[in-house]
Amino acid sequence: MDKLNLPEKTIERLSEYRRTLLNCLKNGKTHIYSHELAGLHNITAVQVRRDLMLIGYSSMKKKGYDAQELIKVVGDIIDHQVGLNVAVVGMGNLGRAITTYFNGKRPKLNIVAAFDVDPNKVNRVISGVNCYHMKDLPDVIKRNDISIAIISSPPDTANQVAEQLVAAGIKGILNFTTIPLVVPDNVYLEEYDMITSMEKVAYFVKQGYSR
Repeated sequence: MDKLNLPEKTIERLSEYRRTLLNCLKNGKTHIYSHELAGLHNITAVQVRRDLMLIGYSSMKKKGYDAQELIKVVGDIIDHQVGLNVAVVGMGNLGRAITTYFNGKRPKLNIVAAFDVDPNKVNRVISGVNCYHMKDLPDVIKRNDISIAIISSPPDTANQVAEQLVAAGIKGILNFTTIPLVVPDNVYLEEYDMITSMEKVAYFVKQGYSR
């Protein structure tokens, strides 16, 4: 399929649609209408149809979208052809939770290494992944062809960790720390701040949010 330049929010929703469709198949539902998919994601059916039109998919039959077919179409768009390897930096409670939760969820994304400086964690298998010392990061990244890193280290080390990852050839970073990072233009950065998300929820609760 030709390369598409899709909006970030569209990519997010496509990932969410696929997760929902996989759950539908798991529960024996093979087809779904745009309004059903929209309702499960608190958006409009128009938005669903617009997203799918952007990826060239509009074949909704009388009984709705074919879930299996749409899962494949979305996978062809957002998955790497042969898969990508991922590393987690920082194997505290958050790093372990991320690794345990994510591994095995997507066949084209595999967490293959973890890094820490704690001697009680280094040279051990944690959450099913080998944990290496940070000093070995460049060699391990290269040897395992790792292109994505998740930073779950202490906030005061985040910038230093990001610099090491970029120098080692990492092309995408998911930052779970509370420190905003600055990376080169050729490195894609996604920042997830749990505190900001919680404060956003708290604000709308305070406002008496009602859909």
